[in-house]
Amino acid sequence: MALKNEKAKKPSGQKSSRGRTSRGIGIVTAADSQERSDGQLHIYDGEGKGKSQAALGVVLRTIGLGICEQRRTRVLLLRFLKGPGRAYDEDAAIDALQQGFPHLIDQVRTGRADFFTAEEASKFDVQEANRGWDIAKGAIASALYSVVVLDELNPVLDLGLLPVEEVVRTLAGRPAGMEIIVTGRAAPSELVQIADLHSEMRAHRRADLDHGTTSSSNGISGIEIYTGEGKGKSTSALGKALQAIGRGISQDKSHRVLILQWLKGGSGYTEDAAIDALRESYPHLVDHLRSGRDAIVWRGQQQPIDYVEAERAWEIARAAIGSGLYKTVILDELNPSVDLELLPVEPIVQTLLRKPSETEVIITGRCKNPPAYFDLASVHSEMVCHKHYAEQGVDLKRGVDY
Repeated sequence: MALKNEKAKKPSGQKSSRGRTSRGIGIVTAADSQERSDGQLHIYDGEGKGKSQAALGVVLRTIGLGICEQRRTRVLLLRFLKGPGRAYDEDAAIDALQQGFPHLIDQVRTGRADFFTAEEASKFDVQEANRGWDIAKGAIASALYSVVVLDELNPVLDLGLLPVEEVVRTLAGRPAGMEIIVTGRAAPSELVQIADLHSEMRAHRRADLDHGTTSSSNGISGIEIYTGEGKGKSTSALGKALQAIGRGISQDKSHRVLILQWLKGGSGYTEDAAIDALRESYPHLVDHLRSGRDAIVWRGQQQPIDYVEAERAWEIARAAIGSGLYKTVILDELNPSVDLELLPVEPIVQTLLRKPSETEVIITGRCKNPPAYFDLASVHSEMVCHKHYAEQGVDLKRGVDY
């Protein structure tokens, strides 16, 4: 179910980590952060899809909060094992970020485009890994960034291209207020041990990563589901929205995105700042609609308005998917709405079966009983939370957690 964060209040007059009172103007760095004194180390790993997407969703949310508070947040995207000569899923999303928020996003790519094993690693691979790590160390030491994304650092460590001990020591000594997000499969245990958040993307079904397609027995291409108790579901969906916008920019086309949210009436939700940022930079490309009460809906306590609101949003979703006018349709928290029996399953199945081939449908939310439309998905990632700093009494941070 959609949990609304009751702590989402705008801070005022708080001291920064260096004792200065911020006026809310200018670039916000780790050294100037007004939020909790300690930045958190996030790890997204696992075989499932959504790791890099989730990191980009957090970046978008952080930038969006800065825009809302009239301050700018600087971000470094450092991508290992993603050299030139090959296109990657997140390329278009990063293009959209850089065009929408110039001067806030720095990107560095290292490595070669080919897949290789530890036995096949060359001197060049080691040099490229160290080149990227040198940049990362400098960026972390500078405290000029409020968020540093180390994309695919986990497999770099698993391949033995960098010393795990040095990486762990550097990340553990990050400046106060700096959030670091590490992605990729096979996170080493030493890194997991010092992480504040560890979310595993567990693959139940995934598309052919080389060709971006699936066979008919493995679902319908363009239907992706992100579920589970862990963090990263809605942020992965926002990463997909960025990809669609970015692809449209690169192809000089209008790739419209519709974001529909169930069980999220009112305000103060995790995605608010990110969606606001998208709509400010791309107002003609992003449509957004909420539905539901400003309250948590519990099983057995559903009210008539809950059914009315759920059906209202679904009728819009059904028409939007069938129209073919949107490149990407995000159905955020549709799963718990079905799980709460606010919506019947069969109309959803039939709509997805008839969707235009060029339309992507992204469905999010946890649920206890997987509905029948799960079988139609070409990608199904379950987010499994192994560690979360909120469970240890650490305050949530605006722009990152909510």
